[in-house]
Amino acid sequence: MAFRTGILGQKLGMTQIFTATGDRAPVTAIQAGPCVVVDKLTPDKHGYAAVKLGFGEKPLRNTKKPELGLFKKTGLAPQRFVREVRVEAADLDKYEVGKPVALDAVFKPMTFIDVTGRTKGKGYQGVMKRHHMPGFRATHGTHEFFRHGGSIGCRLTPGRVHRGKRMSGHMGDVKATVQNLVLVEIDNENNLLLVQGSIPGAKNGYVIVRNAKKKAGVQAKFRSYAEQQEKSKNPMKASKAGAGAAKKPAGGAKPAAKK
Repeated sequence: MAFRTGILGQKLGMTQIFTATGDRAPVTAIQAGPCVVVDKLTPDKHGYAAVKLGFGEKPLRNTKKPELGLFKKTGLAPQRFVREVRVEAADLDKYEVGKPVALDAVFKPMTFIDVTGRTKGKGYQGVMKRHHMPGFRATHGTHEFFRHGGSIGCRLTPGRVHRGKRMSGHMGDVKATVQNLVLVEIDNENNLLLVQGSIPGAKNGYVIVRNAKKKAGVQAKFRSYAEQQEKSKNPMKASKAGAGAAKKPAGGAKPAAKK
């Protein structure tokens, strides 16, 4: 099993760039650094090979004592976002504790990546928004029962509500990974990654960026404007010009007028 290298970052928001063909493409900017190496985990001591990365600084008053001891040992300021990234045992020598990780050493432009983060929290929601239930009919005789979830019981046997029943509750704020996003550009000076695709979470949320698992080593490319505007094969979605044109009979002969 080949482990994927990665890096930590913070979602900044959306912007736009122009390709070599003049097409405008929407992208999301990720502040991916500077990420410093907090610690290295070796197979001899920990049973597996990994690199512990840190991103962003936080005050001492918000740092727990076990974490503070680790940062003091390495001589680093307390890091706000710390995660482990699995690497090959032979690649541990490429990382040095206390030194930042260069973006171009981990990623290459126009390749696929996977981004992991926490989705936006929606609070406590009902069954219609959370599970897309249709609700009750709004006809005569229905009172205060339009958006309810309906019956949840199972009678005497088993006499309880089954685990995993779709009901109202907390929505969002869960760990999610979006795969096969296109890494368009890498700005090493400003530690920025420009990504085309949907990134989980809100602005200023912390994310983990890894090389793609399903499309590792595959070269990505933009879809041109002509490809995006290609007509659909569905006749119901034809353009106005095609839909308004009258169909001609086979062979180009016009039908004879009835007398």
